[in-house]
Amino acid sequence: MWVLMALMMMCAGVGLGAPDGGAAAGDGLGSLSSPNYNDALAKAIMFFEGQRSGRLPANQRVKWRGDSALNDGQAENVNLTGGYYDAGDNVKFGFPMAFSVTLLSWSAIEYRDEVAAASQLRYLRSAIQWGADFLLRAHTSPTTLYTQVGDGNADHQCWERPEDMDTPRTLYKITRSSPGSEAAGEAAAALAAAYLVFRDDRDKTFATQLLAASRSLFDFANNYRGSFQSSCPFYCSYSGFQDELLWASAWLYRATRDRKYLDFLQNNQGGSSNMFSWDNKYPGAQMLATQEYLAGRTELVGYKRGLDSFVCAVMPNSGNTQIRTTPGGLLFTSDSVNMQYTATATLLLFIYSKTLSSSGSGTVRCSGASFSPDQISSFAASQVDYILGDNPMGMSYMVGFSSKFPKRIHHRGSSIPSIKVLPRKVTCNEGFSSWLPTSAPNLNVHVGAIVGGPDGNDQFPDNRGDSTHSEPATYINAAFVGACAAALGQNHVQGHVDDIASVISSN
Repeated sequence: MWVLMALMMMCAGVGLGAPDGGAAAGDGLGSLSSPNYNDALAKAIMFFEGQRSGRLPANQRVKWRGDSALNDGQAENVNLTGGYYDAGDNVKFGFPMAFSVTLLSWSAIEYRDEVAAASQLRYLRSAIQWGADFLLRAHTSPTTLYTQVGDGNADHQCWERPEDMDTPRTLYKITRSSPGSEAAGEAAAALAAAYLVFRDDRDKTFATQLLAASRSLFDFANNYRGSFQSSCPFYCSYSGFQDELLWASAWLYRATRDRKYLDFLQNNQGGSSNMFSWDNKYPGAQMLATQEYLAGRTELVGYKRGLDSFVCAVMPNSGNTQIRTTPGGLLFTSDSVNMQYTATATLLLFIYSKTLSSSGSGTVRCSGASFSPDQISSFAASQVDYILGDNPMGMSYMVGFSSKFPKRIHHRGSSIPSIKVLPRKVTCNEGFSSWLPTSAPNLNVHVGAIVGGPDGNDQFPDNRGDSTHSEPATYINAAFVGACAAALGQNHVQGHVDDIASVISSN
């Protein structure tokens, strides 16, 4: 095993950039003892290259990965290659993948200047395009959207690299006779948001495709209403589809200014949640609609009330607080992949703070307290800092950031020797017997991966078998990208970006 680890270090791959002074490579610290947000942002985006499915491009930076799933879709004569594996397994779930694309696009829209100042805009655009390309391919007709590639149950009975994958690549789709308005609505939102990222490009071809497909998917979701069940038991929708329809219409109104999408928002106000996730989009839709309301669309006032309720639910000591924090200060909603809810709430708080400040709209009033934009953004920044190491464990929950981070993440490709080091096939059973149970650190450092996080008492066991706390997911990182960019802009401190090879070789 130690020979393999040494070989892995040799094929670690190119870095994100050369250190330019300041903190030592890998320590994650910037000036004034604040986290190095610049480095964290770069790594959070790079994570997506390690999750890629399909034929990898020549400029792939995560060198321990190889081509995989090159025949996806072949069983029905469609091209469903590409896209992202959602977490530590080898299935492509279109519903959470689309949500990840939406969040990445939102980050690029709201924090373009901050991402560009960190020299990460081209990488963020690449991450968005990789996911959006798959969604375009998956929408094969006006009333067809492929929503999943791979048998989730069979996949979870295997512990193998994606490059060795031999489990069934079963195809799932929604149609007019078997609808899934949540999945179609989220895909519509993703492509509309991606359109806003690419619409100013000199070549308009890609942006035109994105917007046309987004409109088509919204019509599909709205005209053939039905709840999405085909991914169950893995990504079932519990919130219904109305939140996705509102979310998609809000993005399409922002992208097109077409009155029909504004009318949809106006005529369907209602719904609320204190959690923003791949399943529940109400707070996200409320955020987009509130931005329109504060810009003069007074008919959308109901959305601001809903968003204020969300803020009061998550802010400590509001008098309406519904989401507790751990003793160390982390928003804590669930002991199951909690970090996804922390990251999404943090992104919304940052965007709302920015929106309130720019519109001069004052405070958010809760029953027991009022919160200024600065107070909201300060609390949001505390969540980013917790994730990056300001916590009772004194560790970063992002792999490869700082000197202490999760070493045994629940991730098949990261835990098994790279196919470039061990070119023979590693079978399901061999993976389960030789690589899943070992207490040794993962052989491939999955730089940028943010895991499910600590328990409600701020404890983290770093156990590969504990998927609840040790598994990364695209929708965690996607939300964190925008939150980290916001923290970077608020901090006004530029830090160096680690060389990735040095991070791997030192761990």
